[in-house]
Amino acid sequence: MWRKILGWLITPFYAIVFFFILCFFHPILWITHKLFGYQALKNSVDVLMHSLLNSLYLMGVQYTFVMPDNPFPLDRPMIIVSNHQSMFDIPIIGCLLKKHHPKFVAKQELARGIPSISYNIRNGGSVTIDRKDARQALTAIKEFAEYLNKNNYAGCIFPEGTRSRNGELKTFKSQGLLMLLRSMPTATVVPVAIDGAWKLMRYNAAPIPFGVHVKANILPAINREGKTNEQIIEEIESAIRETLGQELVEK
Repeated sequence: MWRKILGWLITPFYAIVFFFILCFFHPILWITHKLFGYQALKNSVDVLMHSLLNSLYLMGVQYTFVMPDNPFPLDRPMIIVSNHQSMFDIPIIGCLLKKHHPKFVAKQELARGIPSISYNIRNGGSVTIDRKDARQALTAIKEFAEYLNKNNYAGCIFPEGTRSRNGELKTFKSQGLLMLLRSMPTATVVPVAIDGAWKLMRYNAAPIPFGVHVKANILPAINREGKTNEQIIEEIESAIRETLGQELVEK
């Protein structure tokens, strides 16, 4: 209860800081992109991601980040597959795997109206999909995969489709992930398990509870050799579920 009470006191100040960051960086992203191109935009987005994560220290957030012992290769594309608990999953992955230039499969509603975020989605290499139009979504993801293959970038997908509001892992909607796997046969496949981030939005930010512990595990790459794409998806889902310490919940 005290976390919620303290959250009520601090959340208004945090909201000001959060939106200031987004508005402050928006012209920076535009200028760096227009004048200096992709890499300058990427560098600015990296700072934005770090700023968004650091802003949560105001809410007493504690982070635990776990990385595998062996670094992932940079000379091939990557498929990042993560569970989805909050909007802060994106900057977490963006910061931890920034060397791989992570791009995201995002719902089309995010491409407009959000300072900094929408601009980066439209211009930074991510892809937007219409979740109500499967054909459009799969076509867009296939083109996205070609872009990732060409540049050896990482593509991140949240196969649950929507964020979990209670931390329980939802059944994977595998068609988008299956398209990435089929279209990126040489890609490194990296599962990511994020835990605790759902608590940040458990009251829909009214308030954000104080002192939430967020843990992100970047798991070892999946060995693709001799496995079907369906088997790889099952292994990814199992690895995330095991790391979260829970059974798959049907939704």
